[in-house]
Amino acid sequence: MSGAETVGIVLVSHSAEVAASVAALAKALAGGGGEVSVAPAGGTAGGGFGTSAELVASAAASVDRGAGVAVLADLGSAVLTVKALLAEGDELPEGTRLIDAPFVEGAVAAVVTAATGADLAAVEAAAAEAYSYRKE
Repeated sequence: MSGAETVGIVLVSHSAEVAASVAALAKALAGGGGEVSVAPAGGTAGGGFGTSAELVASAAASVDRGAGVAVLADLGSAVLTVKALLAEGDELPEGTRLIDAPFVEGAVAAVVTAATGADLAAVEAAAAEAYSYRKE
């Protein structure tokens, strides 16, 4: 897949540690994630809890490989931050999409699917399907 356009993944959390840990977990469970670019965007620019539009935009730019960027967010204001950036229209790379999926399971499914070279629609579908995972 070297040199190929791949879907990038951004994980937005209120905590830098949570975002980084979920990114590491997803890449590890995807066998290293292949050539999938995954970036955490957690916490505020000052290192506190919260979300930062600047961190999200920077993370999205860093993973953009031409096939779209899937953004997964953990809680309410993280979702609102991403939606506001999408509404502005010029802060995120073209083809950036907020994915409605559970944060951890969705991130793993997104990275595993993106590692196969799948397109953004397939990555979104795999992440969203994680809502149906049963633990019983």
